[in-house]
Amino acid sequence: MTRSAVRAAARATERASVRSTLQTTGRAVRALARLLAAALACAVLGATPAALAHPLDPALLELRESAPGVLDVSWKTARAAQGVLEPVLPDDCRDTSERRARVQRRSVLWRWSVTCEAGGLVGREVGVRGLAARQGDALLRIELADGRRVQAVLRADAPLFTVPERAGPLDVFADYLLLGIEHIAGGLDHLAFVLGLVLLVRGRRALLWTITAFTVGHSVTLSLATLGFVDAPTALVEALIAASIVVVALEVAHLREPDVGTASLLARRPWLVAFAFGLLHGLGFAGALADVGLPAGEIPLALLAFNVGIELGQLAFVALVLGVLALARAALAHRAPAAWIRLVPAYAIGTLAVVWLCERVVTLVG
Repeated sequence: MTRSAVRAAARATERASVRSTLQTTGRAVRALARLLAAALACAVLGATPAALAHPLDPALLELRESAPGVLDVSWKTARAAQGVLEPVLPDDCRDTSERRARVQRRSVLWRWSVTCEAGGLVGREVGVRGLAARQGDALLRIELADGRRVQAVLRADAPLFTVPERAGPLDVFADYLLLGIEHIAGGLDHLAFVLGLVLLVRGRRALLWTITAFTVGHSVTLSLATLGFVDAPTALVEALIAASIVVVALEVAHLREPDVGTASLLARRPWLVAFAFGLLHGLGFAGALADVGLPAGEIPLALLAFNVGIELGQLAFVALVLGVLALARAALAHRAPAAWIRLVPAYAIGTLAVVWLCERVVTLVG
C-alpha cells in the first residue's frame, strides 16, 4: 500500500471515530432532552412523585417512666399526619405539664408529662389512634421505671399494645424485619434504581453479581451511618440518589438505541458501579432508619433485621420484574416489538428521577 493510501485510510478511520463519538454524544443529549421534557410535563400536570419516594415516616411514641405511673411523653409524627394520628394512653393518665411542640423539617415533635393514677404501665394498653386512615405504622418505645425497655411496631390492624413484663429479642427482630421490607417496598426511588439495573444487565449470572454488589454497598454504609461512623447531609444524599437513577435511566435508554456505540463503564462493569451507587443508597436507608430509631440494648439485632428486610424486599422485586419480562418475551416471541416500546421503561424511570432530582436540588439549595 502506498504512503498516500495509508494516510487516506488513517484519515478515514479518524473521521469514523469522530462520527461515532458525535453520534454517541448526540444520543445522550437527545435522551437527556427527552427526559427533561417529560419531567416538565409531569410538573405542569401537577405530578408529585416525590411523595412516593420515601413513605417510611412512621409516628414515634416514646414513654419514659421515672416512677411507677409518672411518665414523660414524646410524640413525633409527620406534619401531614397532624390531627389524624393521636397517642393513646390509659384512661386514668392525666397531663401534668403543658404540651410543647417543636416543628422539624418533615415532622412535629411534642413533649409533655403525665401521671397515671393506677400506677405503672405493665399489663396496660397504650398505642396510636388513626393508623388505618393514615395507612402507616407507628413505633412505640417504652422505658419502664425499673430500667427495662419495651418496643413494638403498631399497625392499622393492631394499633394498641399491652405492655408485657419483658420484650424478647425475637419481637425486636420481627418488627425491624417488617420495617425493612416496608421501606424497600414503598421506596419508589430505590426500586427504580434496581429496575434500571435489571433492564441494563444482560445474563442471570451478571445480574446476580450486580445485585449482590449493590446489596454489599448499601449494607456497608447503612451500618456505618446508623452506628455513627459516617454522617452525610440528608438533602445532599437524596439529591445524589436521584442523580444515580438518572444515570442508570440514560444507560438503559442508550442500550435500547439501535445504533449503540462503545459501551460505558456501567454497561461493561455494572457490578462495580452498582457497588459505588450502593454506598450512596445505603446512606438514604440510614436516614430513614434514623427517623425511626433503634432500641437501646438491641441495636445490632435491629440493624441486622432492618437490613435483612430490605434485602428480602429487594429480591422479591427483582424476581417479580424477571417474571414480568419472561411473560413479555413469551407474548412477543413471534413478533418484534416497536422500537419505541423498548424505550418506555427507560423514560419512565428517567422522568421520575429527573423530577426527584429537581425537587431535591431545590430543597438542598433552599
